[in-house]
Amino acid sequence: MAKIQSRIGNRAKFLLRLGFILRVPTGCFPGTRFNWKLNVENFRHIRGSSPVGSTATMRGWTFPTTLQAAARTAMSQPGWVRTPAWDAFWILNALWLAPAAWMLARGYDNPASSPLDSWYLILTVLFWIGHRFSSTYLAYCTTAYRPLLRTQRTRFVWVPIGIAVATFAVLLPGDDALPWSWADRLMFLVILDYGLITYHFASQHFGLLTLYRVRAGQERSKGTRRLDQAYALGVGGLMIFVAELGAGTVFFQDRWVNPFIDPKWLESVYGEMQIGGATLVVLFTGWMLYREAIAKRPSMPRALYLIGMAVMVVAAFFLDPFVFIAIWTTQHWMAAVGLTTVVAKEDPPAGPSPWYRTWHAVSQRPVMLAIFLIVVSAVLLPVMEIEALHEASPGYAQRLVPVVADWLASGAWVPVLVAFGFATAFLHYALDRAVFRLSDAEVLKAAGGLFR
Repeated sequence: MAKIQSRIGNRAKFLLRLGFILRVPTGCFPGTRFNWKLNVENFRHIRGSSPVGSTATMRGWTFPTTLQAAARTAMSQPGWVRTPAWDAFWILNALWLAPAAWMLARGYDNPASSPLDSWYLILTVLFWIGHRFSSTYLAYCTTAYRPLLRTQRTRFVWVPIGIAVATFAVLLPGDDALPWSWADRLMFLVILDYGLITYHFASQHFGLLTLYRVRAGQERSKGTRRLDQAYALGVGGLMIFVAELGAGTVFFQDRWVNPFIDPKWLESVYGEMQIGGATLVVLFTGWMLYREAIAKRPSMPRALYLIGMAVMVVAAFFLDPFVFIAIWTTQHWMAAVGLTTVVAKEDPPAGPSPWYRTWHAVSQRPVMLAIFLIVVSAVLLPVMEIEALHEASPGYAQRLVPVVADWLASGAWVPVLVAFGFATAFLHYALDRAVFRLSDAEVLKAAGGLFR
């Protein structure tokens, strides 16, 4: 009996060391209340302090004291941004987005004609544009970031103004006003946007891995930080580019990639690229998970985030590009919106300013803020999608509000709307970096809600 208890205790200790919250269906046993969670209140009934390998009693159950210590560690430092359910929906959503997208597209030769298309349409309406303005909201509508508009004026004022002016200066002049045609300038910005957005997605992955590491109470280490950065940029950036390169879905690939890499050669080695790329992702992720498991304070949500990243990147190599894009972008959008509500919720009092008092009332209600960003996303969708309406398959705005989409696409204001779309994208990349630049003490204080 003692040997069985020892084995059970060692296995439970291992699970708790990985950050699991031990759940016991006590209601399934006679004489106990139904309570799925073995929480701190339960452990208050543990009596005595004994050496490693001995036991302690809890409501008639016997546990090794090593389990008691491991459970206290796991519960005192859970590492979740909010709760397991909240994190699973907003941040760790790759774990359910990927299988859901695969199931919806399964059995269709063209996933864009499958139920996944309708599902992605809904998610696009809800989160695409709202996530783009989430960092803008934090920078200019919260009291916490208000001092940074003065102390870091370059990053929060002059750089955004410069980005907006430069984007409009490139796209507003006609064909004869500059040495390059309007189409060439547009192509340049599309390629630039592709590079920036790839880095932007990878940076978010690095930030979330760092957030979970800090919330778990792990020791600060330059080596760990660099490893996280290498994983985020390598797996979440470079491997995505390789997968899209092999699939031929890199923006304007024929103009800036094919002159250097023979497309026929790419097609001939694509199978090897899939196997090799996926293998590298799995091995790198396995190494990261091993390091997490042996850490003094392992983080279960961080481990789950690593698994979710690996699932998405492997999907980039083997699934249809539309299925991958639906998973990859939705995960990014939802994480951005969720984190914004967390940071804004801890916004300090607004003071006498009517502007900040108004938005403070919104910030204090995460559901209201999420609804506000969703409304912004839905209203601005036709404007932001204007540059894609020339495609053979109409955009989502064209399908939802065709009259409005046709009107926006047929006026003299099209260059203005295209410039507005690119400017907001570039501003989002810059402001997202500014408001989540946690290596800066002032930014860390403003974003303190992430660590409370």
